[in-house]
Amino acid sequence: MQYMLLIYDDESRFAGMTQDALKKMYDDYGTFTQELIASGVMEGGSELSPISTATTVRVRNGKVQTTEGPLAETKEQLGGYYIINVDNLDDAIKWAAKVPSADGGSIEVRPLRLYQPQ
Repeated sequence: MQYMLLIYDDESRFAGMTQDALKKMYDDYGTFTQELIASGVMEGGSELSPISTATTVRVRNGKVQTTEGPLAETKEQLGGYYIINVDNLDDAIKWAAKVPSADGGSIEVRPLRLYQPQ
């Protein structure tokens, strides 16, 4: 079954990091990603650009409205994701606990519902 690991963290935390701490975080992500690949469960993933680059789109009464920035103001921002294929939720949770941002941020685990045209 496919699960998406949605990585939430406070972007302002990274702005205050030293270059060494930032490098270690990216190294930790590289190690984690290689572990996912080596295990055969990784199907995709990506870091997202900062929240300041987001545009939110809504359609109201047939008119498209755009707003610069995220959908909602929150303490933690969606910063990236992994798509994994594992047997069950328990396995997905085990992988989510290994995501470097789980220590200080949060990882949302969501099953994917694959679109199947009829």
